[in-house]
Amino acid sequence: MLNNIGLPGLILIAVVVLVLFGRGKISSLMGEVGKGITSFKKGVEDGKSEIDEQKAEEAKDVTPEGEKDKV
Repeated sequence: MLNNIGLPGLILIAVVVLVLFGRGKISSLMGEVGKGITSFKKGVEDGKSEIDEQKAEEAKDVTPEGEKDKV
């Protein structure tokens, strides 16, 4: 269904949305969407770093007991 829209259909949809909501409302809405995407990306990066930190803490020291004291 969406494959048949084409460029004229997309332009018509954009014009209708612009008329219904106005330029200012769409601009502020797109700004909020951008902030949401940025926040989501930051959350994903924080989650990855937290997982990496947990893995580092859980890593076992495999050095034999007799070798730990030798430097």
